Amino acid sequence: MDLSEHAKVNRAAWNVSAADYAAAAQRNWGTDEISWGIWNVPESEVGALPDVGGMDVVELGCGTAYVSAWLARRGARPIGIDLSENQLATARRMQAEHQLEFPLVHASAEDVPLSAESADLVISEYGASLWCDPDLWLREASRLLRADGWLVFLTNSLMVTLCAPDVGPATDRLLRGQRGLRVVEYESDDGVEFHLAHSDWINTLARHGFAVTALHELYAPEGAQQTQFEWVTPEWAQRWPVEEIWVARRTDT
Repeated sequence: MDLSEHAKVNRAAWNVSAADYAAAAQRNWGTDEISWGIWNVPESEVGALPDVGGMDVVELGCGTAYVSAWLARRGARPIGIDLSENQLATARRMQAEHQLEFPLVHASAEDVPLSAESADLVISEYGASLWCDPDLWLREASRLLRADGWLVFLTNSLMVTLCAPDVGPATDRLLRGQRGLRVVEYESDDGVEFHLAHSDWINTLARHGFAVTALHELYAPEGAQQTQFEWVTPEWAQRWPVEEIWVARRTDT
């Protein structure tokens, strides 16, 4: 597997941290309700997804593949792609435990070993959308999708990225510049993240043949408690969006 330097770093980091996500995998595989982000905002409130029944779906950076499991239970035919062997091992254990089988492929979302125009929906929830070079994974998403296919991805909000220190939770101050924002590395994390300003997301999506149809900004719900993710507090996330879901369609041009 020929990997970019940041992909090598991220694979190593996720192979180490995979064990920390086993409990969340157990919990997420055990529920039928689709929810988004660290505070599990229900899809029934967000409305980011089309009717996935009968769709061919590729999940880029599937991790433990609970998103693919949710979609499979709704009649989709998912394929999960992930770079971390240990994350996929957890996903396979969950498949056996829940008797729900679909293909899991060990590969980078920046170079997917699947045929062109093989998907109706490409989805990424804190997967490729955060850990892969936007030009590389969006090129692959565009190649994989049929004309007018759907792209749905969740990542950190622009606001939380601008307000996040190298160590500790997000503040109420801007700590990094927005202009030229792209690669972000934190002292408290071994991985390499990618973040774009909204205008840059729109332009990058357009360059790869996508038209944006919606942007959903997620906040912590009323009464939310602190999660295991200490980089943001519920108090902060009730004032500013902590995550964002982009919805786009592949144009036929």
